[in-house]
Amino acid sequence: MVSRLLKLDSCAVSDALDKLGLKGSVTGLERFSTDRRIAGRVVTVTLAAAEGRSNTRHLCTAAIEAAQPGDVIVVEQRTGIDAASWGGNLALGAKMRDVAGVIVEGPARDLDDCRKLDFPVYARSHTARTARGRIVEVATNEPITVGDVTVTPGDYVLADASAVVFVRAAEIERVVATAESIMAREEAMAQALREGKPISQVMGANYEHMLK
Repeated sequence: MVSRLLKLDSCAVSDALDKLGLKGSVTGLERFSTDRRIAGRVVTVTLAAAEGRSNTRHLCTAAIEAAQPGDVIVVEQRTGIDAASWGGNLALGAKMRDVAGVIVEGPARDLDDCRKLDFPVYARSHTARTARGRIVEVATNEPITVGDVTVTPGDYVLADASAVVFVRAAEIERVVATAESIMAREEAMAQALREGKPISQVMGANYEHMLK
């Protein structure tokens, strides 16, 4: 399924979710360190304000050690505190385990280091401020929220320059098949434009009713 996802883009998968009446698209998460699309199974991390608590281990290290090659680590840090949820050494550790990338609902840092590593980081924002004394990890591989989407460990995710799209494991086959069909129709329309057909004909009523 991951190899099929990587041949799609977030727009086709988002359209498939719309067609099937499902939720999963999240916008506003920026791609900071590579130009590569990523896809994989989800490993989750939940972070919270320290409020006097301290970490017994470094943030996200348990998720990195739990991840299988090709997995994507997804971090929720919705505290509003300007403190990094991901950094350069975490990226190096994840890369060494063949993690496909990280998606952070919150700030990330060391983005130049991540770029040198060619490790994909998608995040809500960026910062230089450390998590030390500000943020603690409260759960690994528990359900989290990214945007307005509930994300469960083992779900699938596809991320590119347009958006991040999550698909529940139980729905992945029909979502991918629907997205493949939509993408094929889009490519047929693009080919018609290349052949000189008027755009008003190509982008007509058929396009408006594509998802019905």
